[in-house]
Amino acid sequence: MNEAETRAELIDPALKAAGWGVVEGSRVRREVITLGRLQGAGKRATQDIADYVLVYRGHKLAVIEAKRRDLPDTEGVAQAKKYAAKLETRFAYSTNGKGIYRIDMVTGAEGYVTVYPSPDALWAETFAEDNEWRNRFAAVPFEDRGGAWEARYYQHNAVTHTLDG
Repeated sequence: MNEAETRAELIDPALKAAGWGVVEGSRVRREVITLGRLQGAGKRATQDIADYVLVYRGHKLAVIEAKRRDLPDTEGVAQAKKYAAKLETRFAYSTNGKGIYRIDMVTGAEGYVTVYPSPDALWAETFAEDNEWRNRFAAVPFEDRGGAWEARYYQHNAVTHTLDG
């Protein structure tokens, strides 16, 4: 089973069962993090693309790196950590569709989990202390010009840092 089949047959249904893309305000996205470094002569290096970014209430909460089923479930740990660091998400996951390996980027705790958390559960873990202003700002969507445009990851991070301040 290749990566696309693993995603379609194993990972996508597991995320849907956890409520991602079902619960209002939750989204599962594939995100182009960088276009690739310019190398000259109009050429770029390879892009950084996160297989899954879990977004809830306007905040990117986790990154999931998927690998084909016959690879170890920890094969994508380095990529997941790299993408989570750039997107400033608290959690990173690596999976082959069978096993789910989770990394908490704040505490450094790593280990296997049996299912993906629901949007509300991941929100509660990410933001343990309640913040009235964060909740208010979470209700205001980022400008996307009708879906034709989206902020780059560093712009999103800058706005998030400003709002947190």
